[in-house]
Parts: sequence; structure tokens; C-alpha cells
Amino acid sequence: MELGLIAIGAALAIGLAAGCAAIGIGIASGKAFEASARQPELAGRIQTLLFTAIVFIEATAIYALVVSLLLIFVVIK
Repeated sequence: MELGLIAIGAALAIGLAAGCAAIGIGIASGKAFEASARQPELAGRIQTLLFTAIVFIEATAIYALVVSLLLIFVVIK
């Protein structure tokens, strides 16, 4: 394979995943703040659910990082 295409694929993999993860975390945080403002008595449960969602969103970004690193260091050799 051509090294330039591998580099572009790695950059797109991590770039798109990180951007989408940031958008997802922003949307989830905004909705959690709205929910906490509407029902303050459930703020603790909402916060727990928010942190769980953020963990899963960040996991997809970490998977993309692993794929990018594999493309760079394994496929190139």
C-alpha cells in the first residue's frame, strides 16, 4: 500500500472519531444539564447516567486511536 493513503486513513479515523465523540459528549452534557434543571431531585442519578454515557462515547474514540496507531505502525512495516 502507498504510505500516503495509510497516513490519510489514520488521520481520518482519529479525526472523525474524536470530532464525533466531542459532539456526542456536548449533546449528552447539554441534555443532562437540561434534565437537572427540570428535576433537581434527580441530579445525582442523571450525573451517573451522564458519566456512563461519556465513558462509552470516549471508548469509541479510543478504539479509533488504536486503529490509527495500528495503521501507522503495523501496516507500514
